[in-house]
Amino acid sequence: MHEHTVRATISTGTIEGFTRDGVHRWRAVPYAQPPVGRRRFRAPLPAQPWRGVRHCHSIGYCAPQQRRYTLVGVNKYQPMSEDCLTLNVVAPQSRPDGPMPVMFFVHGGGYLLGSSATPLYDGAAMARRGCVYISVNYRLGALGCMDLSSLSTPENPIDGNLYLRDLVMALRWVRDNVEVFGGDPDNVTIFGESAGAHAVATLLAVPQAKGLFARVISQSPVSGMVRSPEAAATFADQFAGLLGARPQDGAAALMAARPRELVTALERLLTRGTDDLPGAFAVGPAFGTDYLPRDPVEAMREGTAHRVPLIVGNNAEEGKLFTRFLQLLPTSEATIELLLANSDAERRERITSAYPGYPSPSACVRLGGDFAFGTATWEVAEAHSRHAPTYVYRYDYAPRTLQWSGLGATHAMELLAVFDTYRTRLGSLLTAAADQRSARRVSRDVQRRWRAFGRTGVPGEDWPLYTADQRAVRVFDRKPRIEFDPDVDRRQAWEGFSLAAR
Repeated sequence: MHEHTVRATISTGTIEGFTRDGVHRWRAVPYAQPPVGRRRFRAPLPAQPWRGVRHCHSIGYCAPQQRRYTLVGVNKYQPMSEDCLTLNVVAPQSRPDGPMPVMFFVHGGGYLLGSSATPLYDGAAMARRGCVYISVNYRLGALGCMDLSSLSTPENPIDGNLYLRDLVMALRWVRDNVEVFGGDPDNVTIFGESAGAHAVATLLAVPQAKGLFARVISQSPVSGMVRSPEAAATFADQFAGLLGARPQDGAAALMAARPRELVTALERLLTRGTDDLPGAFAVGPAFGTDYLPRDPVEAMREGTAHRVPLIVGNNAEEGKLFTRFLQLLPTSEATIELLLANSDAERRERITSAYPGYPSPSACVRLGGDFAFGTATWEVAEAHSRHAPTYVYRYDYAPRTLQWSGLGATHAMELLAVFDTYRTRLGSLLTAAADQRSARRVSRDVQRRWRAFGRTGVPGEDWPLYTADQRAVRVFDRKPRIEFDPDVDRRQAWEGFSLAAR
């Protein structure tokens, strides 16, 4: 495997990466100053210039989180640090004529875990086909995705919506530097999955993000992740209590706590929340501030969000993953009854009867998956399509190995297609049962459409726009097809439902 070094000079200095398999890579490039010491809980500042050459060969730190989530290989964990505001760049070795589209990826993980260094998000396959691929880290959990600004004091100021500010800072870095790598700063597509999908959809409603991206792909966005300032303040007070502080001493306690203590306290807060009110989450953005004036879906509905083309969709069996791992969703009769406890009898009946066989386990899992992901896709599609081109998909494909394991087309499975995993060794294992051909065909279809959308804002002439009168949905499966309002009963059942965490 031939490998050599490659250098690029960006606004802050020279970075050295390496070339392998037809792509140049630079890893852990800082886009902001480290948010450490007095900068903890503060808005990010642009990275400072350096002298000489900065080596960007290996992955950097991921944001503080539970160690078990930082696995990047067999018994190999990524190191954690608050100094995590970096991004990775992958660009084709042989450049086409003219500037290339930029694909900017935001990882998921419930705003609690994850890293741009996860091998799945490598992005080389995408870059080889003619784009500059960028993956980004942002502050997670209490350090970035929990709005603690209500605890702010003159001695210990705390800014809100820190992770959104991080992502905007990274997008400014892209605007200022991506031409060096052959990218077009006026043709940036932001895309993400799960919490990452929620983040990119939320950026549509962030005034400071205006002009920093040309289109958005939101893969399985999540419901229940946005809160009012009042709800955020309640969570902040509870969090201070878990650190052993009164609210008025909360800011000092936050500044003094070790990252590990913040991670543990948040885990305790979330466990308590799941028991009290399943689906009400303490992490995610708070609206009603200068930085995020409106609830993102409201902003889309009103037309005050950025009117750029959008692809949004989810997977056929989202909930199944959460019966095995990260049991944060209401996927059992007990948790669902708790979820619906504040709804009137008519609404409760309308929702449960949309899932034939309820409370059978399979109906519960489907209901929980829709509560978390289906409702978000429907809401975003309905709202954004009023004012901007919107395309909706449902990803149904699962090789037989995943069907036999009981996971099917569950949460995150479309990532295997997007990142061309079915052409790798892992992909060969997943398609052991003679599904290699269909898996690659579905992957090619997804990638071709993501590429076309990234280039032109249209994912193919045969994918109709989502409109209120037709609700066209592209179904990715062995036999790809267009269906019109395919899950109408379930979509209508959830209309107007909201958790009381506002």
